Amino acid sequence: MSNFRQVDRQIDFLLPPSVDEWLPERHLARFVVEVIDRLDLSCMVKSYRGSGS
Repeated sequence: MSNFRQVDRQIDFLLPPSVDEWLPERHLARFVVEVIDRLDLSCMVKSYRGSGS
């Protein structure tokens, strides 16, 4: 069990229908999300105490 909330970027919203529709196809934020998704954060997650700091 993780101390972090899982994020599903494919969740539809009322307006706009999808988060993907907020950003242009080649927006920098899409690149940042892709890079972060590929990072190995296991050491950070393992050392996280869950106290918020």
